[in-house]
Amino acid sequence: MSIEANLTSIRSRIAAACRRAGRDPAAVRLVAVSKTKPASMIEEAAAAGQRLFGESYAQEFAAKAEEVQAPVEWHFIGGLQTNKVKYLRGKICLIHSVDRLSLAEEIDRQWGKIDRTVEILIQLNLGHEASKSGADEASLEELVRRVAALPHLRIRGLMTLPPWLDDPEEVRPFFRRLRRLAEHVTALDIPGVAMDELSMGMSHDFEVAVEEGATLVRVGSAIFGERG
Repeated sequence: MSIEANLTSIRSRIAAACRRAGRDPAAVRLVAVSKTKPASMIEEAAAAGQRLFGESYAQEFAAKAEEVQAPVEWHFIGGLQTNKVKYLRGKICLIHSVDRLSLAEEIDRQWGKIDRTVEILIQLNLGHEASKSGADEASLEELVRRVAALPHLRIRGLMTLPPWLDDPEEVRPFFRRLRRLAEHVTALDIPGVAMDELSMGMSHDFEVAVEEGATLVRVGSAIFGERG
């Protein structure tokens, strides 16, 4: 199937999941995961109406962003080393993967150089997997409070990458947990902190994520095919 047909199918599935959960489909945005994909495929998706694209490798993104001419919005969704933040400066609209204070401080420093602010999500490792990035939920409140004090960042919500399980229903508790943690942070009423965004769900489980409150779903292979 073409990229356009794949996008149409995914949007239809998102809308159906929203209906099941009594949600407005407009509340869920699709992030097309374009890491390792050429600029030409991004242009093709953009021509089919896709605007949000997620990248995971800073230097690859920096080169690709120069090539893509379509009016797209870039999100960074992968694990991020502090020494690679400079490649994203001023080019990324939302960083999904902030999981430690040192990274937030470097993002603040880089965006401070251009006197701009960037929106971020706090990434949590709810499955406690050593192979994945993400803060521990026990440290969430302290991390949010310290990151919120940085002048060039705005916390907009939370992100998680739960354990890979064949049955999406088995992943549901992780999505539900992220939503409840966002509700907890909201109740703390920390100045400058919003919990408007929940980034969760990928190609095999995004429908369950939508049912549990996702506002951003990260879909790659179901749009572009398996990673090359």
